[in-house]
Amino acid sequence: MDVKKAVVLLSGGLDSATVLAAAVRDGFACYALSFDYGQRHRCELDCAAAVAAAAGARHLVMKIDLQAWGGSALTDDRIAVPDAADSHGVPITYVPARNLVFLSFATAWAEVLKARDIFIGVNSVDYSGYPDCRPAFIRAFSEAARLGTCAVDENWQFEIHAPLQNMSKAEIIRTGVELGVNYSLTTSCYRPDAEGRSCGSCASCQLRRDGFAAAGIPDPTRYTGSR
Repeated sequence: MDVKKAVVLLSGGLDSATVLAAAVRDGFACYALSFDYGQRHRCELDCAAAVAAAAGARHLVMKIDLQAWGGSALTDDRIAVPDAADSHGVPITYVPARNLVFLSFATAWAEVLKARDIFIGVNSVDYSGYPDCRPAFIRAFSEAARLGTCAVDENWQFEIHAPLQNMSKAEIIRTGVELGVNYSLTTSCYRPDAEGRSCGSCASCQLRRDGFAAAGIPDPTRYTGSR
């Protein structure tokens, strides 16, 4: 029997590491896809490589340049990353259409691999308010992927798995621990220091801190000491 293949979007963060572990648990041969997209901090790529290696997944880093037009605190050095308390509405850390771009690349690679499954760690419970993390987007992209690939002529479709969609951060962490995820290999911070330590006070760090606290699990993250 052929092993099922899946492309898994892997950022190096807590959520995507959990999704990769879930895909491995479900029997998929996993092809992890990360992006060097012009982000201000690169430690997430080191984390993604470590997470992929720990899971036994093939890992590809695709280089694209979203910094060319900026529009986000994560891709434009002139825009400051705010503290969690300063974030309202769609935050300045939202990278325009990032998941749309990433899923498009994942779909292309899946088509080449003859894989029909794509995993992404989006969440719309404890999250930063990004529009490309919501269920309606994932459903719409699944149909777009079908119509824009050979799937439409061959009468099949891609399944976009978003297993964390309706889970709290605490539930995600508990699930990951059960799956054996080593969260010390991951990073969530929007503004880590030169040594890769997390700031502890950006919105993503706050979600991570609160998630570990609510889960009753020690947080293995290296913080600079600031909140």
